[in-house]
Amino acid sequence: MKDRIVYLIRHGKLQFADNQRRYIGQLDVPLNEEGLTQTRILGQRLKDADISAVYCSDLSRSRQTAEIIAASKQVEVIVYEQLREIYLGKWEGQTFAEVAKNYPRAYSDWGSDLAYYRVPGGESYADCGRRVVAAFRDILQRSKGNVLISGHIDVNRLLLCYILGLPIRKLYRIGQRHGCINVISCSNSGFRVELINSVVNR
Repeated sequence: MKDRIVYLIRHGKLQFADNQRRYIGQLDVPLNEEGLTQTRILGQRLKDADISAVYCSDLSRSRQTAEIIAASKQVEVIVYEQLREIYLGKWEGQTFAEVAKNYPRAYSDWGSDLAYYRVPGGESYADCGRRVVAAFRDILQRSKGNVLISGHIDVNRLLLCYILGLPIRKLYRIGQRHGCINVISCSNSGFRVELINSVVNR
């Protein structure tokens, strides 16, 4: 593999009527004004980066982020549905407190087996990890030069677990703030994480 860089980023904050913490999963929620500002800051940070293509999921928050950054570089945005966030089934849209109250047994089981437990109607982190890693490898095979992937919090965590050799059950130990950048170098000797969860404080 020719030496290259993958810029793995997380989108900015999302548009909600309240500030309660919710399970979002694959709900298609756009960026709010602060999220758009965070994305523009990301674009400024990456203005001198040599990027040949930008990849994103088909969820609007990922696409908005990709399109804003790609516009200044005049590079193609390529949509990969496989880069979608983990699917959380019946929990999507509910607050953390609502899930703990409405699904107490499932909530407990999920906490006990974070990697392999499937939430009701959804997928496990292991399921999500398999499709995300497959998409990541496919992107590297199909592309040339440095690329940017506009990801999601758990998509990014799962990719970083894979690259760092961490078990999935430890994914919450990896921080991924809104508008962060991770830098991964790729070469014949493998992958190396050069930067993780980096944000600019305004």
